Amino acid sequence: MSATTAPATGDKDREETKTDPVSRWADERLGIYKGTKSLIRKVFPDHWSFLLGEIALFSFILILLSGVFLTLWFKPSMTEVEYHGSYYPLNGVSMSEAFASTLHISFDVRAGLLMRQVHHWAALIFIMAIMVHSLRIFFTGAFRKPREINWLIGFTLLVLGLLEGFAGYSLPDDLLSGTGLRIASGVVLAIPIVGTYLSYFLFGGDFPGTDFIPRLFTIHVLLVPALIVGLVTAHLILVFVQKHTQWAGPGKTNENVVGLPLMPVYMAKAGGFMFVIFGVVFLLAGLVQINPIWAYGPYVPDQISAGSQPDWYIGFLEGSLRMMPNWEWNLWGHTISFNVLIPSLIVPGILFTGYALWPFFEQWVTGDKREHHILDRPRNRPTRTAVGVAGMTFYGVLWLGGGNDLIATHFHLSVEALTWTFRVLVFLGPVIAFWCTKRIALGLQRRDKDKILHGRETGIIKVSLEGEFSEVHEPLSAGERFRLTAHEVQKPLELGPATDENGVPRPGGRGLKLRAKASKAMFSDNVETTVEEYKEIEAGHGHH
Repeated sequence: MSATTAPATGDKDREETKTDPVSRWADERLGIYKGTKSLIRKVFPDHWSFLLGEIALFSFILILLSGVFLTLWFKPSMTEVEYHGSYYPLNGVSMSEAFASTLHISFDVRAGLLMRQVHHWAALIFIMAIMVHSLRIFFTGAFRKPREINWLIGFTLLVLGLLEGFAGYSLPDDLLSGTGLRIASGVVLAIPIVGTYLSYFLFGGDFPGTDFIPRLFTIHVLLVPALIVGLVTAHLILVFVQKHTQWAGPGKTNENVVGLPLMPVYMAKAGGFMFVIFGVVFLLAGLVQINPIWAYGPYVPDQISAGSQPDWYIGFLEGSLRMMPNWEWNLWGHTISFNVLIPSLIVPGILFTGYALWPFFEQWVTGDKREHHILDRPRNRPTRTAVGVAGMTFYGVLWLGGGNDLIATHFHLSVEALTWTFRVLVFLGPVIAFWCTKRIALGLQRRDKDKILHGRETGIIKVSLEGEFSEVHEPLSAGERFRLTAHEVQKPLELGPATDENGVPRPGGRGLKLRAKASKAMFSDNVETTVEEYKEIEAGHGHH
């Protein structure tokens, strides 16, 4: 007689009883749980600075949603029409169909003005979030191996964001955006040899032509968004495939990630944060007016409004153009306009190329091919931090120069004096910023070293029997001491003798010498804790 036994109920059965029938039905047919089990349990570190990328992502989602709404009513046509709508001051005025449809969205479509402003504010926040996120990555060294590709993806996203923002800002064909397009046309024309052909290709003839707005609309709603979506997807895939960077701390190494799992904790927090971003953008859109095109009027080539300013992210190009002296060459019947070519193409080209290639330059200088998953404190990489602040200063001076007329009228200053001041500061400011930043970073390194050796100042003063005054120092906790000593002190590259014992010249040549000089400039000033001082730390005798 045979006996039958009931199947054992293990973890799998207990797991199934907790799953609702719909999820179990889908998983049995699609294998969703098996395929995503490792992904939903992936750990992400918890720190406020990691939210900067999420701000960019969530604002981009809002851009897409509001953009779909606006596309339903916007007419990308430069056909001239006579306006008859709800905004009476412009009734009977000739304008392009693009401008008329934007007025229709603003005054006649329910929630149209709100969605226009949501779209615009979300775009501004998107670009700002990418910039700040990139700065966080730069200053903390999160671009090092294996994240160089993700750095280049982020750089490309920033460039595409600038292009997409300028395109969307130009579509309404109002007087302010038309002025910006006129400047862009001049920049294209300033390109030697091919500038005229490129301008005719873009505008379909002489500026402004009749084809540019439809072409720009296609680029704005189809081409660039598709590229951004693809790059954002690739960026997120790489974040999942690679380990997420984390700040130094007890239990955190290059081999692990300490944090919270994606499901359910991280997704719940991210979902809540997304609605916070949506709420802030809608609050701005409802309370703070932006881009009131009806106040500017339709674009007319022979008119311009006083105090014209582009969106903030284009301000540095505007300032660069305003600062550049009138410098032209006439060669063989051709005019080379350096006053347009240098500030609008060469200066941004150098700035953005340096930004994109920095990870590879730093890797070449250090010769470090290892993977890095622990973030640097900016003070522990003083030269990199100083270079970043110098670049920000250069950008900031250009940005301020773009508003020299408004600064002059508001503060009753001379426009000419301001322009010359900015011309000097654009060269002198980054140098001063570099020197000050590096001195501050090295000073913070020395303070950390003193804190490690002698403990934290308590503000308590004691008097010895001999009458000597001294401050009581409190020893650091093990976790704090680990956090302050967990970084690696990079040493300058040593060349060694020019020839070996057999008289064979040292390999590398001039490239190695140049690398050694760059290494010395970057790392020779780093504050290093000696062996004796480490022994003092370990012995616990570093405090009073």
